[in-house]
Amino acid sequence: MNIQRFIAPTSREAMSKARRQFGDSAVILSTRQTPEGFEVMVAAEESLASMTQGAPASAASAAAAKPVEAPRQAPFANTQSTIASDTEAMAMSTLSFQEYVRERMLRKRREQLDGGSPEAAAEAAPAREPEPIAVPVQRFNEPEQIRTPRATPQPIRTRENAFADSEPRFAVQEEQRMSLELNALKDMIEERFNTLAWLGSSKSNPIQSSLMHKLIRAGYSPALSRAVLERLPVEAGAGESLRWLMDAIQRNLRVAQPGAGLADEGGVVALVGATGVGKTTTAAKLAAQCVKQYGANSVGLVTLDSYRVSGYEQLRSFGRMLGVVAHLAHDRAALKDMLGLLAGKRLVIIDTAGLGQRDQRVQDMLDVLEMPSLKKVLVLNAGTQGDTLDETLSAFKADKLHGVVLSKVDEAVKLGPAIDALIRHHVTVRGVANGQRVPEDWHHPDAGSLVKLSMGSSSKSAFDPSTADMGFYFAQSAGRSGTFGGLHV
Repeated sequence: MNIQRFIAPTSREAMSKARRQFGDSAVILSTRQTPEGFEVMVAAEESLASMTQGAPASAASAAAAKPVEAPRQAPFANTQSTIASDTEAMAMSTLSFQEYVRERMLRKRREQLDGGSPEAAAEAAPAREPEPIAVPVQRFNEPEQIRTPRATPQPIRTRENAFADSEPRFAVQEEQRMSLELNALKDMIEERFNTLAWLGSSKSNPIQSSLMHKLIRAGYSPALSRAVLERLPVEAGAGESLRWLMDAIQRNLRVAQPGAGLADEGGVVALVGATGVGKTTTAAKLAAQCVKQYGANSVGLVTLDSYRVSGYEQLRSFGRMLGVVAHLAHDRAALKDMLGLLAGKRLVIIDTAGLGQRDQRVQDMLDVLEMPSLKKVLVLNAGTQGDTLDETLSAFKADKLHGVVLSKVDEAVKLGPAIDALIRHHVTVRGVANGQRVPEDWHHPDAGSLVKLSMGSSSKSAFDPSTADMGFYFAQSAGRSGTFGGLHV
């Protein structure tokens, strides 16, 4: 009997392989899902036909060659005949054998309900031929209703039934995949049309094109620049358009209100951020602001920086200058005990170890600082690249931060990337540091001053695009203006 096995990633591919091998006369014997893929056992219809024709002949020859025995051995003869028929049924296929076992058990149950044992019934009644077993087949050229299994008094779920049930599931998965691809294609087409429309309007409106060039040179992202300029009033002149643009950016930049600084609020403040952004110097500036207003007894200093060499010593030096004692905590339990001792202080500042945004220990440090009354403030270097600022805000969970301190503003060539990232992540600026002096180089944030400082850069740079290069910023734009749907302009 010619039986072959075909394995493919999907049922459709496995059926195609079987069809190419046997044609429309292929008969599916079994289907199942294996670790290698979808498995199909297939045989040629001619092999099954020859086996079915040879079965009665072999049974007749076996009956002719069998010697005649005494009547008292009739039960044993029936047993041998049953075993022979069982062997023929098992030779067909696994599915045929399952059908045969079911038929035999039903026949045995009927005999028991009639009131006699199977052996007595066999002696009293003449031997009868076993009922023919229908071999379930599945051909590629048959319609769906012919492949449906016949109804039985006690249905058993066979592999053919399982495969028939899996066909609608595969069809649904294929429809879902096609739907996702069509939606992706639709989004791409809409994006390209929006880009062409934007480029066309920019060429027809020289003021809008000039402002776009100015924003890109200042370091703002093309996505935010496009989102703001799409709402620019058409009838506005050049000077009025520039003022409107700066006002729109200023309204979307969140800053602390006057009189609501970190020193004025008080409480427990933890300074987090990357290495070298100025967390310890910022802690000293905050402590100096609080000492100046409320006295040295109102401030507590704690450091978790046990990694950096002389990190604790640096904070202790600042503390001695201000008349404040600095404490060291190694873990969460020690930090809780220290905060309990400093509970009477107006402002407790926690200095942490510097960790890059891709360091796996960032989450561990955030877990240590996860306390109800603790405010996490991220210190950002204003001169950092925009992509790095984005990653840093995401790594330190911008939505759970109390605010941000912009440090090293005096070293930043362009403030546009920092302001752009702060607007997109919706964080509040709590302070601005523009130098190393304590406490002189600390300022309350002012949105208008920051935006004006970011747009006032007149120095030339090799990274600045020319007016002719502006089209390249939108030809392959990955983001759309819908990202800034919450702008207030």
